[in-house]
Amino acid sequence: MSSTSTPHSGPKAIPRKVIGLAVAGAVGGFLFGFDSSVVNGAVDAIQGDFKLGDTLTGFAVAIALLGCAVGAFMAGKIADAKGRIPAMKLGAALFLISALGTGLAFNVIDLIFWRLVGGLGIGLASVIAPAYISEISPRRHRGRLASLQQLAITIGIFAALLSDALFANAAGGAAQELWLGLPAWRWMFLAGVVPAIAYGWIAFVLPESPRFLVLQGKEEEATKVFKTIAPDDDTERSIREIKEAVKEDSLSAKKGSLRGKRLGLMPVVWIGIILSVLQQFVGINVIFYYSNTLWQAVGFQEKDSLTISVVTAVVNILVTLVAIALVDRIGRRPILLTGSIGMAVSLGTMALAFSAATGSGSDISLPGAWGPIALVAANVFVVSFGASWGPLVWVLLGEIFPSRIRARALGLAAAAQWVANFLITLTFPAMAAASLPLTYGMYALFAAASFFFVMFKIPETNGMSLEQAETLFVKKPKAEQ
Repeated sequence: MSSTSTPHSGPKAIPRKVIGLAVAGAVGGFLFGFDSSVVNGAVDAIQGDFKLGDTLTGFAVAIALLGCAVGAFMAGKIADAKGRIPAMKLGAALFLISALGTGLAFNVIDLIFWRLVGGLGIGLASVIAPAYISEISPRRHRGRLASLQQLAITIGIFAALLSDALFANAAGGAAQELWLGLPAWRWMFLAGVVPAIAYGWIAFVLPESPRFLVLQGKEEEATKVFKTIAPDDDTERSIREIKEAVKEDSLSAKKGSLRGKRLGLMPVVWIGIILSVLQQFVGINVIFYYSNTLWQAVGFQEKDSLTISVVTAVVNILVTLVAIALVDRIGRRPILLTGSIGMAVSLGTMALAFSAATGSGSDISLPGAWGPIALVAANVFVVSFGASWGPLVWVLLGEIFPSRIRARALGLAAAAQWVANFLITLTFPAMAAASLPLTYGMYALFAAASFFFVMFKIPETNGMSLEQAETLFVKKPKAEQ
């Protein structure tokens, strides 16, 4: 039995081997961020080249997210059947094919297909990366290491926006010819080939998850992995606990363990789904998918808009680092509640700013100080999200589900997250054309709702083992207590 001081005693530093494995596993998050945001700098040029309306433009951008939902839903089954590493390799292959296909698309149908393929890879990475990291992380450092997933996503977003800006500036515009007769927007997508190859190489050198090795009866290999990542821990006890969990997983799978009395699912699964949906319904990805269009609409030139987007992405990285530093010190709830307040206030300010806009459609302007106010509010929103709901939702999704359903429940919650992302991304162009104040006002209401959801439904899990955290969300039968 460990004492209550365990989280603050014992070895202080995270083993370097574990840090290396967690960082490598999080590279999937980098591709996640890169592939989902690279369209930001290309969307206007695509709309012009293929002569698309607002609705079809929104669909071409958002279709990748449907692929993400499918990929996330299937990720748990693929990882349990073939292993975490093979799932990573499949994700890398899908990323690579999508980068080439999208960059060389000859019409909008072709573009949509390859965006869908890329979405499958993103969905796989969104589940496999946090699952792999949680399975190789010491419990006392789980919050920080699990947050690396979101940090990698933010770095991927930054890399995508930076490369978009560099290509567009080099060509004199995203629609202008750059190299080999191809316009800059095509090179924005083709740049994804580089991180896709890097992720594939990493997948070939990472060790398999110890849990999967035990599941396959390869206990000797699992023991070797444990001795390299946690030499101070009781390896035999770890193997025994995994075997017990695997046995429980097997029994639960036969019983359909995700099922419950509330609309067919267990309450804890609904908590994970609602967390995921609220994370997206605040509209964060509007900032990263459509920010160039947004800032051009209020008077900035394309070059300036791309630069603002890059700065915003840097801010997102920095505040994610703050969240990583604080999550295991002050807890999940205080950070989430503070973030909800910041998001609601900043989104409300953006709604107010755009209510003062003159003009219509893409030909609008913000008079006086409203332009700078809107810009500051957008970045306050990014700070509030990046320091709270961005990384901590992934941490909670790795903690709240019982071990017997974790992979499948995480996949379902991630799929819900991508569907919510799809709905926001698809509807934004038409909603923005109709009324930006109402659009941002709606996002502000969801941010306010996120505050009350955490207040009444999310207990603190800081410093607890996974088993202890689970008991806060799931009531076990008396026979198991």
